[in-house]
Amino acid sequence: MKMAEVMTAFMKTVLSATIFFVCMLVVNASLVGSAWSQDVVKPDASTKQEAPVSSGIRFWTDFFTQKPKLTWRIENSFRFFKDPKDTAVHREIYEDLLRSERKTPILSAERILNSETREGWATGMHAKTCWNANKNRHRCGKRTDYINPKSHRVLVTIENVDEPDASCQWLMRVGRGSKIKSKTVSGPCAGPMRFDIPYPRGAEILVVSGGRELAKRTIKVRDILIAGMGDSFASGEGNPDVPVRFSPERAQGYGVVKGKFDLSGYPTRVGSWNQIGDKKFNAQNARWNDTACHRSLYSHQLRAALQLSLEDPHRAVTFVGLSCSGAQVTFGLFLRYKGNEWVKNPPDLSQISALAVAQCGGTVAPEIDMPEAYHMRGVIKELKGGLVLRKCDRKKARKIDILFVSVGGNDIGFARLVANAVLADQSLLKKLGGWFGQLHEKTHTDVLLSAVDERLKALNRAFHGILHMPWNESDRIVLTAYPPIALLGENLKVCPSGNAGMDVMRAFSLSQKKALTSTLLANRLNKIMKKSTRLHEWSFAEVHRRDFIGRGICAGINDGGFANADDLRLPRKVAGVWKPYNPASYYPYVSRRRWFRTPNDAYLTAHFHATGTVLRKALSLNRLSWFQVLLAATYSGAFHPNAEGQAAIADSVATTARNVLKKYERRR
Repeated sequence: MKMAEVMTAFMKTVLSATIFFVCMLVVNASLVGSAWSQDVVKPDASTKQEAPVSSGIRFWTDFFTQKPKLTWRIENSFRFFKDPKDTAVHREIYEDLLRSERKTPILSAERILNSETREGWATGMHAKTCWNANKNRHRCGKRTDYINPKSHRVLVTIENVDEPDASCQWLMRVGRGSKIKSKTVSGPCAGPMRFDIPYPRGAEILVVSGGRELAKRTIKVRDILIAGMGDSFASGEGNPDVPVRFSPERAQGYGVVKGKFDLSGYPTRVGSWNQIGDKKFNAQNARWNDTACHRSLYSHQLRAALQLSLEDPHRAVTFVGLSCSGAQVTFGLFLRYKGNEWVKNPPDLSQISALAVAQCGGTVAPEIDMPEAYHMRGVIKELKGGLVLRKCDRKKARKIDILFVSVGGNDIGFARLVANAVLADQSLLKKLGGWFGQLHEKTHTDVLLSAVDERLKALNRAFHGILHMPWNESDRIVLTAYPPIALLGENLKVCPSGNAGMDVMRAFSLSQKKALTSTLLANRLNKIMKKSTRLHEWSFAEVHRRDFIGRGICAGINDGGFANADDLRLPRKVAGVWKPYNPASYYPYVSRRRWFRTPNDAYLTAHFHATGTVLRKALSLNRLSWFQVLLAATYSGAFHPNAEGQAAIADSVATTARNVLKKYERRR
């Protein structure tokens, strides 16, 4: 463009702006003159009335001044927590995360939380949830509307208000037409003000100051139901809400095994107990959100649901977690399973039935006899004949927005396969394990692998037929892949042979060859699961598998490192001195290189022990002291993800679920 053309265009722009400005001055002048030419009563000085403002002047005032804006958020967006302050702790950390940290918000938050509370952030929260372990139901104290909320408390504020500390009238209006109900309260103009917003219809909030409306907005909460079911990888096994604390001075002996294995000088619990299993000893047990199932707040299913409640200030999450350590598709999801630890009131329903009961809220989910519906032409023998499930009527059942599922590992006996890889070939423990049915060779697992697909087909049928998951919305079901336990690097580089992280008992010794076999079988299981999700159109969360490479069971230091967190050795008291460190300085939830609990970690975290009467009944043995070490090192969560590992899985699961929710929210 030539210079002359540029100047011409510029002058036209200036001229247009000048004409517009002059016109507005004329309008202002005429409006002002009109206003003052009218017969008006001059204001008395005592009334302090302001002179009328012309619409023209108001135009320019509004143009340069932002109008008051009403904003709101749910006070307790994660309804599983009774106390809004517990949700607020997680929300504040999430909001303060750096952009780089938000790529993995749950793992980032986990590290921050546990750097501040070394015993674990769940210690102060586990007893304040909407799970009643005595009744095995989701209950929220005196509130009866946990599954089907009647209202949500929200915090309402106003931005850009001239006098934020002045008093305003806050009106909440519910309904339409002649059925409108209103409630008025006085409070600061800027807020925050709390309102119980009816669900699902919502309410209108109107703020008035001096007879003038400042702002108004319709508030509607989106409440989604997220359920979780499955096995120990989903329950949070190995990560009790309140871990066991160890005495800095006292040590414990467990006798001698086969005349040569000296089990003396072991770390033991704090407290003034006299012997293992007495009341004072048991009073120091690890504590769980659900003891029978070893289900904790560190569960990746709970953490993913919690994260989804934090990301949107207008979204509430109602969470129903049912995963149980040791559960299979058969005993656990379809059939009743009493859990991994003895309690007075074990689970009384299968997970599918329990979720159906939860869907019904306060109404009854009747029992339905289904003897031939789910055994898949006899392939799943455990489900043939006599299968009874609870089912909520479709009209009464609350819709499940997201269903997290972690299952398959126990169905192929993977825990037993791991035991086969870490127990010395000729040890007494291996013989005992085989007698107990706790060991598997590769050939056994091959047979079970072939049946996994049929079990997932049966589950798919139940999800749609019993739990009313829409067939055209099957991607709301999120199946989670198992992370690799022993991978140190690419190209199937696994942990070397040895007892790193396992010197709690001499019988423990990892075989690199068997670890590789287990890894290959786990990869086969992952492929079967992935194929099944495609067939059934479920979602599959697996990106975390790569994140676990290099963070397997043997990742750490075993030669006198400075950091207790990464030390793989178990402290023992020898000649009155703790070596290599005092067990009181072991903190289960600090950041570590490894994302799995070793047998040593398990002993120092959950420290599960059984009373002598229970052991004798189960094992018919007389000399039981040494067996407590095995329980403390295995039933306490060995070979399961630690809190950081659970958080890494949760990030993967939350990402998958987030995409699913966005898809259906766009359709509304």
